[in-house]
Amino acid sequence: MSKSMLGKKIKAAILVEQRKPLVVSEIELPKTLDYGQVLVKIYYTGICGSQLNEIDGTKGPDKFLPHLLGHEGSGVVEEVGSGVKSVKPGDHVVLHWRKGEGIHSATSKYKWGDKSVNAGWVTTFSEYSVVSENRVTMIPKNFDMKTAPLYGCAITTAYGVIHNDSNMKMGDSIAVFGAGGVGVALVLMASLISAYPIIAIDINDYKLKKAKEFGATHIINSSKEDVKKKILEIVPGGVDVGVDTTGISSVREMCYELTSKEGITVGVGVPKAGTKICIDSFPLHFTKKITGSHGGDADPSYIIPRLARLQQSGRFDLENMITHTFSLDEINKAIEMVRTGDTVRCIVDMSK
Repeated sequence: MSKSMLGKKIKAAILVEQRKPLVVSEIELPKTLDYGQVLVKIYYTGICGSQLNEIDGTKGPDKFLPHLLGHEGSGVVEEVGSGVKSVKPGDHVVLHWRKGEGIHSATSKYKWGDKSVNAGWVTTFSEYSVVSENRVTMIPKNFDMKTAPLYGCAITTAYGVIHNDSNMKMGDSIAVFGAGGVGVALVLMASLISAYPIIAIDINDYKLKKAKEFGATHIINSSKEDVKKKILEIVPGGVDVGVDTTGISSVREMCYELTSKEGITVGVGVPKAGTKICIDSFPLHFTKKITGSHGGDADPSYIIPRLARLQQSGRFDLENMITHTFSLDEINKAIEMVRTGDTVRCIVDMSK
């Protein structure tokens, strides 16, 4: 049996101050696991727009600084606290931010010199992480650990938006505004249920090319083309489902406007605190709908095993969704790539 890592020093990326680079440093793991907690050795973690929002203070001032980040990862269970039944040491797992099966434990604190570092129920920007049992889901030991983090947020959110928030059916049309990780995952999930047309909109040609690889039937570069004109040429009357992943007010308004009078608009991207949109609410008195999404109301314990089986069957391949790989020491470079670069999903490899 391997020696316990509890109480030992590990490398982690810490958010010390909003709108500043993360600090990569050594912190000390808790000495014991609380009821319902799981110690996971992190193999890979993804970087989501949510982490950018936390760094930027999109939702307002952060009361918990300094703290750890990351909510999608893959790893191997090292130890479990009392009460944990869904996983055991040696299990391969996906770490996710949505609640799954198991205990909702207390959150953890790490030591950083004479300071305390906060953490939520799941964090992944570190070599090891103490997480709540209901934030890990077991996957087969032969499953690809590099693509597994995509199930921690992007893929499960997209599944939930398609099946829960919008209740899409075969042959329904969809427009996805924003072709980042979640946007491309939405395109993939829509293609798996034979939606048509599947329209991806972005300002970045590289991301649009990737969206097409994952099932977009039409792509529109909004910096070069008239989005409204193009969508109405493809689907007169508007799409059945419009999804915004950007959180930008003008884009959210356009997404709603280009959803048909019988359709539904789903807001996935998180807007900056206090920003508002102006829409014609009259159609909402009839059959048109608009809703915000909270991770697609997805149950990762249900979704992840099913989609993992589909991936292993060859129904789809997520490898090309990962466009860049970085080490933990390069995490600020990775974050900047997510902000501005030609990328869909960046992965941090803890072994590098």
